[in-house]
Amino acid sequence: MTTSTEFPGPLETLTYVNRDGVAWVTLNRPEVYNAFNNKMLYELRHIWRGLRRDDSVRAVVLTGAGDRAFCSGVDRKENVGERVKPEQIGEDRPNTFGSTPFMFNDPKDWMSPKTVGLWKPIIAAVNGMACGGAFYLLGEADIIIAADHATFFDPHVTYGLTMAYESAMLASKMPLHELLRIALLGNWERMSAQRAKEVGFLSEVVPLQQLHERAEWIARAIASAPPNAIQATLRAVWAAAELSRSQSLDLAWSFVGLGNTADQMSQGDALFKSGVKIAPRIR
Repeated sequence: MTTSTEFPGPLETLTYVNRDGVAWVTLNRPEVYNAFNNKMLYELRHIWRGLRRDDSVRAVVLTGAGDRAFCSGVDRKENVGERVKPEQIGEDRPNTFGSTPFMFNDPKDWMSPKTVGLWKPIIAAVNGMACGGAFYLLGEADIIIAADHATFFDPHVTYGLTMAYESAMLASKMPLHELLRIALLGNWERMSAQRAKEVGFLSEVVPLQQLHERAEWIARAIASAPPNAIQATLRAVWAAAELSRSQSLDLAWSFVGLGNTADQMSQGDALFKSGVKIAPRIR
C-alpha cells in the first residue's frame, strides 16, 4: 500500500491511497458534506494529472468521506471566486467562477477527470447525497454504484442559477425527461438510488456497508486486465457515446492500434492457453 508521491505537500481536502494498483480518492470534507472549495479543486487536478503518469495505478475508486454525502457541490460558505494568495494554494491556483466578457472559469477544468486528461477507469462509489457540482465528477465517471440511501438532485434553479455544465455531462447518462425533472425541480425533489438505477444512471445499488467492498471488487477486476487494452476500450466507448456511429467506427482502428500491443496480447494468449477460468459474478 502506497500513498501518492505526485502531489507537492500533504493533502488537506482529499485522501489518497494506492492499494496494489487500485487508487482510492476520497473527498474529505465531511463537515460540509464534502463540498468543494478552491483547495479541493487544486488537489483534485494534481491527483488526476499525477495518475496519468503513474503506471502502477490501473483503476480508480472515487468516493466521499462519511456516510451522509458523496459531494454537495460548491462550498458556498467559502468565497470560491476570490483569487487566493499564492502561499495558500500554489502558483497555478484556480480562480474558479471568475469570468470576463470573453471567458468563463468553471470548476470542471480542475475537477472533472477526463477534462483534465485522465483516461483510466473511474468507479464512483456514492455514499450519500450527491447534488450540484457533484455531477462534474459523476458525469465523467465510468461506472457509478451507490449505497441504497444515496440521493441525487440539483439545486441550481432554486437559487436563481443556471444548470448548464451539469446538464451537458448528464445528458448521455440518463433519459431527457429524467434530466429535465432533476434540472427544473431543484430542491423540491430528490432522485433515490433505486430510481437512479432504474433510469440507467447507476449500474448497482448496495447496502452502505457493502459499498466499498463492491467498488473494490469492480476496480480490481478491471485492473487485472492489460492496461492498454482497458484504456483503449475506455476511449472507444466514450467516443461511441459522443460521436456518430460512422465517426466512432472510423476511429476504431486507432484505438485497436493503441490497445493491442504485442506484449499485452501475449499476456492474453498466455492466459487463454493456461486454461485458467474466471468465475464470473451474475449481476
